Amino acid sequence: MAKVKSLFVCQNCGANSAKWIGKCPSCSEWNTYVEEVVQPVDKTTATWQSPTEKNKALAKPSPIQEISSQSEERLVTTNRELNRVLGGGLVAGSLVLIGGEPGIGKSTLMLQVALNQPATKVLYVTGEESQQQIKMRAERIGIRSSNCFILAETSTQNIFSQIKEVVPDVLIIDSIQTLHTNRIESAAGSVSQVRECTAELMKFAKETNTPVFLVGHITKDGGLAGPKVLEHMVDTVLQFEGDRHLSYRILRTSKNRFGSTSELGIYEMQAGGLREVSNPSEILISQRADDLSGVAIGATVEGNRPLLIEVQSLVSTATYGTPQRSSTGFDAKRLNMLLAVLEKRGGFRLGTQDVFLNMAGGIKIEEPALDLAVCASIVSSLHDIPISEKVCFAAEVGLGGEIRAVNRIENRISEAQKLGYEVIYISTYNTKGLDQKKFDITIKPYAKLASVFSDLMG
Repeated sequence: MAKVKSLFVCQNCGANSAKWIGKCPSCSEWNTYVEEVVQPVDKTTATWQSPTEKNKALAKPSPIQEISSQSEERLVTTNRELNRVLGGGLVAGSLVLIGGEPGIGKSTLMLQVALNQPATKVLYVTGEESQQQIKMRAERIGIRSSNCFILAETSTQNIFSQIKEVVPDVLIIDSIQTLHTNRIESAAGSVSQVRECTAELMKFAKETNTPVFLVGHITKDGGLAGPKVLEHMVDTVLQFEGDRHLSYRILRTSKNRFGSTSELGIYEMQAGGLREVSNPSEILISQRADDLSGVAIGATVEGNRPLLIEVQSLVSTATYGTPQRSSTGFDAKRLNMLLAVLEKRGGFRLGTQDVFLNMAGGIKIEEPALDLAVCASIVSSLHDIPISEKVCFAAEVGLGGEIRAVNRIENRISEAQKLGYEVIYISTYNTKGLDQKKFDITIKPYAKLASVFSDLMG
């Protein structure tokens, strides 16, 4: 009988060691090493094998000029927000990984995609719920397709045997951490199992040109659970974000081999499932009856989509000596920089003030085009002077107090005009080549931060 060999593998990064280690030398995490049995690969237990694999010739290199170029075929789903973040649709043979916190709506989103494709045969494989549980959720969402097949299974051998019978057009795995293959003896969810199961599904997707969705768990730090190589193997990585206590969800792309990584999809969680939000600017701007100080509207762009964000600030006298600087949805370091600019270049005394900043709607923005809106909201709260609800801002603020230009200014102005805003403050350097006559909104260009406040608040 052959001696059983084992290795200790880090469950966070996939590094291995011959003995147990308390702190991983690769990712510096503690107590992540778990013993896994190393088993020689038995080719007779291969889970997916195409009918022509035995007769397939060895791959040979070809000159790049002789390779035939063809546009990738895309399956356009009925979910327009998902099409947007995927770059226009689902590419044949692509492997898409979607991650998010528990209860955020990953399974609901995937089930809606499966149920709303009547002309597409979809196989939904669940390793966490029974068929009856999926049916209950499907009845709540609304069953619109008879081509959706549900399989409750965790063994990849059994899954591929059912795939050969059903021959689906789209495969959904919920989730990859629950699958296990007989080629690896470790437990389901371990680094070895996740890596091997993903490799088998990738082989199936590429050889059959079948799009595959993988639902993945995340760690306590917000990263995708499993080895980092998992994100390298797949074609697209989507992050489903949002607060479970709020109704809005955001679908972001962190990797996409077939499109842009800056696209954004917005959903609203309702009793009947996820509703696509076609005009996110309306939900990101709260309806307020009275004029409130500390509120300013900023025009930003996520991918190809212009958004108007409500920036909320609260400035109050520091009670405990050291002023607090707190931001939600905005970079805290950039907030400190803007406060320093306001104090040095604008003469506003903020050194003894607590400053709290919030992006309404629970959205996170990193674009510097919101700088002017942030500064305006802070000054408005400091002096308790409301900013007109018909005014918005689109400009970056430099360390010298100058108003810097931002890209795609015409899209920002058009979005503000569409939502009924009457005035927009931009940089003077954005007016070059800008045809102001085609806009009905009043455009006010300025070069200095002090000039904006003089015009805005007198």
